[in-house]
Amino acid sequence: MRKSVALVLLLLAAPAVFGQTLPTVSLDFGSSPDPAKTVTTIQIIGLMTLLALAPALVLMMTSFTRIIIVFHFLRQAMGAAQVPPAQLMVGLALILTFYVMSPALNQANNDALQPFLRGEIDQKTAWTNAAAPFKEFMLRQVREKDLALFSKMANNEAPETAAEIDMSVLLPAYVISELRIAFQIGFVIYLPFLIIDMVVSSVLLAMGMMMLPPVTVSLPFKILLFVMVDGWYLMVQSLVESFH
Repeated sequence: MRKSVALVLLLLAAPAVFGQTLPTVSLDFGSSPDPAKTVTTIQIIGLMTLLALAPALVLMMTSFTRIIIVFHFLRQAMGAAQVPPAQLMVGLALILTFYVMSPALNQANNDALQPFLRGEIDQKTAWTNAAAPFKEFMLRQVREKDLALFSKMANNEAPETAAEIDMSVLLPAYVISELRIAFQIGFVIYLPFLIIDMVVSSVLLAMGMMMLPPVTVSLPFKILLFVMVDGWYLMVQSLVESFH
């Protein structure tokens, strides 16, 4: 709390200390005879809204969904509810997401962002070029069954090419496909740890130690098994290779 108060006071005193004025940002909602200014204001509001929705876009259009769900299954299967911490798991999932999505990000930067900043293409073309690599990535992972489901619910005709698939159909189909794959991987992860729990429970029951929680005894063996098989290496390798 003291650090936060000190930081606020430092920011307030900065103009007086450095002899400079801080920049201000204002948004005017008054009337304007110039339609271009109104369009620019609407574009700024749209951009701010898009930035607010950026986390949801990361969840839907990238590999983050599969990775974070698999990590959650791993932590639950080991029985260590707080280890690794949730912040660490999310951070690792984001790092792997950027690694997996780096080809699509680079292509979007080269084909959309940089040409748009140089004024070579307009906004519509930039959006189309930026969405193309992500659309291609999602099409490699989505099932045709899921695409057909949402196309049917949207009353759309079956597309003949990938370019004709609408993003409103591709996004939900991709998400449920990722959920299916993540739960399949989670089931495989659970099996060895479940066997350890069953063995430990049977041994404790045979020894008459029914008051001792089996999770307390099985947790060290789970950690030992995970370390001996180099679990993090295998986990990360399998997740990254599952997107190729």
